[in-house]
Amino acid sequence: MPTKHFRIGTFNLLNHARPDFPIYGKTPYTKETYTQKCEWTAAQLLRMNADIVGFQELWELPALEDLFKKAPLKKSELYPEPPNLLISEANQNGPKVGLLSKYPIATHTIIRDFPEAALLSTPDLLIPYHSFSRPVLVAELTLTSKLSITVIVSHLKSKRPDFAKQAGIELDEDDPLEQAKGKARSLLRRAAEATALRAIVLETLEKTKQPVIVLGDLNDNASAVGTQLITGEPPYRFLAKAKREQQWTELLYNTKDIQARQSSGDFYYSHIYNGHYEGLDHILVSNHFAAQNPDRLGRVGLVSLFNDHLVDETLSREKTPKWQSDHGQVVAEIELG
Repeated sequence: MPTKHFRIGTFNLLNHARPDFPIYGKTPYTKETYTQKCEWTAAQLLRMNADIVGFQELWELPALEDLFKKAPLKKSELYPEPPNLLISEANQNGPKVGLLSKYPIATHTIIRDFPEAALLSTPDLLIPYHSFSRPVLVAELTLTSKLSITVIVSHLKSKRPDFAKQAGIELDEDDPLEQAKGKARSLLRRAAEATALRAIVLETLEKTKQPVIVLGDLNDNASAVGTQLITGEPPYRFLAKAKREQQWTELLYNTKDIQARQSSGDFYYSHIYNGHYEGLDHILVSNHFAAQNPDRLGRVGLVSLFNDHLVDETLSREKTPKWQSDHGQVVAEIELG
């Protein structure tokens, strides 16, 4: 196992489950389509060449295990032994997150409910969200005898409208105002989830003093308020020195931004919808891997996106095959020392 660097990635699988497994009450894959999906997904994992991968839209663990029983991964030297695999909840009715790791998994926790300190409701403002739409997976990985990291895998609420349907009242989901209200509800939930995820990050940093990396489909661009809720903001420059230094240690850094500062090209998008090219999938690293930190344990090197399979359906009659993901994959190389 290499110790001078490691590669870590995030992969939205788009409803990965076996043919007989119901997804939203349906079984969407024939055996032939499922085989194609496994082969395509395995080929993407080979291209990613990652030691650690966080997954989203994984419905069951056996479907993930199937990837290592079939070509091309079965014949590959990338995973000569089946890697450690986790899923957020085996019995949860809905898409889950998962984790692949070449490194030993020391501990792992599944978090469904928001930390109490992160709840947003006040006596004057009722925000009813108190749990994640998809539980969060927190795992401590042992990279070397001297270095452990905590990986947090998350999939926040999408931008898809959350319609408030009431018994006996017919709702026109094509009505522009209803669509706006539905997207606003989704935005509120995503903001609440992002705040709760920030609380988990802060608690983990305080408890372990070890590096933290967040992987996931956060359903927002890097500059969106929701994403910045998770990373935190650089401290105000007129703060007292001790408080300012403390806040620097609590920040997360988006590898997308790190790459953009190191290169003159910025082509970061992992999803295309209705002609909009967006970077929804992110790798966020703690201050331990920030170049600005003189006491850093390592640094972010190359950040790669695997998005050449994505199709802009506003410009092309081509459609994404059913067995492919509608997201690109992101991989960051972390150099240690």
